[in-house]
Amino acid sequence: MRRSTAAAVGTLTGAALIIGVRLSVTPPEAPAVAAPVADLADSTPAPKPSSKKPVAGSKEKPAEKPAEKPKSGLKDGVFKGDAAANPYGRIQVSIKIEGGEIIDAAATYPTANDSATINPPAIATLKQSTLKAQNADVAAVSGATYTSESYVKSLQAALDAAKA
Repeated sequence: MRRSTAAAVGTLTGAALIIGVRLSVTPPEAPAVAAPVADLADSTPAPKPSSKKPVAGSKEKPAEKPAEKPKSGLKDGVFKGDAAANPYGRIQVSIKIEGGEIIDAAATYPTANDSATINPPAIATLKQSTLKAQNADVAAVSGATYTSESYVKSLQAALDAAKA
């Protein structure tokens, strides 16, 4: 009888400790806080290097092309997409377009709990992909699926608003 009582008390004590530790480790639900969006209206893009360079020793100058109308069909300006929600918060993308090209992209995103470690690098990667692709056809970032989906949805809304 003594052994069974000791085993029952030990089991109950262990279970109570495990439950207590679990309850103390779980962080309280904090409201999602959005990171501030960069002011795209004041940003200036870095000049793009010319891809055609004169050959050393050559007296030829590179042929100057007449200014072409952008083929993208996007109006110049700053455009905000609709905020796209996911289980961890809302993401809203803003793009700056000059000469029919996306020259800058920024986003507001949640920074509470795990989002603080996942979102900043994911958004930076998505921004670079946006500038390279010049459209919303960007690959999702591994480990940030919800962030990627919300970013693309908001980016597409911003591009739709920029259509000429």
